Amino acid sequence: MQEDARAAGLLEAQGKAAQLFAAVEERSLIRAGATELEVQHGIRDLAADLLGVEKHWHKRIVRAGTNTLEPYQENPPDLVIEADDIVFLDFGPVFEEWEADFGRTYVLGDDPVKHKLRDDLPVVFEAGKQYFRSRPEITGEELYDEVVRLASERGWAFGNYHCGHLVGEFPHVTLDEQRTHNLITRGSTKPMRRLDRDGKKPHWILEVHLVERGRQIGGFYEELLTV
Repeated sequence: MQEDARAAGLLEAQGKAAQLFAAVEERSLIRAGATELEVQHGIRDLAADLLGVEKHWHKRIVRAGTNTLEPYQENPPDLVIEADDIVFLDFGPVFEEWEADFGRTYVLGDDPVKHKLRDDLPVVFEAGKQYFRSRPEITGEELYDEVVRLASERGWAFGNYHCGHLVGEFPHVTLDEQRTHNLITRGSTKPMRRLDRDGKKPHWILEVHLVERGRQIGGFYEELLTV
């Protein structure tokens, strides 16, 4: 498959994920009094009804309150969303065998710190993306360190040991047997723009997970990095 066609497939899948998240807002699925699991099931059903999504390539995540401190790999207990909560979504719907991976953060109420956290997420994302674009030989380790620095620059800690991963056709192939090099993390010392074992250009997701442990809050934002 031509590289531009692969990129177009990923962009189309991401656009549909963005459409899903817009519908979540329009229908007020994120609401006080609902549990995280109830919201997760509501979004799952909406994805099926609205876009025909039958599978997700990773677990569906809705995190509220103190659970927003927890990264993807954790499985915290189900919480009830409060009236002034911060909530993030991380979903990986599959559209016609193309993987999307999309994350956004929402704030219920008027807490200025939570609003600043939400608003800083895309700022850090875009700065990280520009850093990646400006360095043709960048490694995952170098990009991770820069994203952590960008988070600190805006007054936040970074909430995970990595800030992204490969994405592609479902199920996406890995570049090598050492998982570290399939993530944007410390120890990932190979160039991110290397070709995979089939000679294809890899595509990456960039994740930004900002946290403020004193306030027990976090936020999350992710989408495609390479297209």
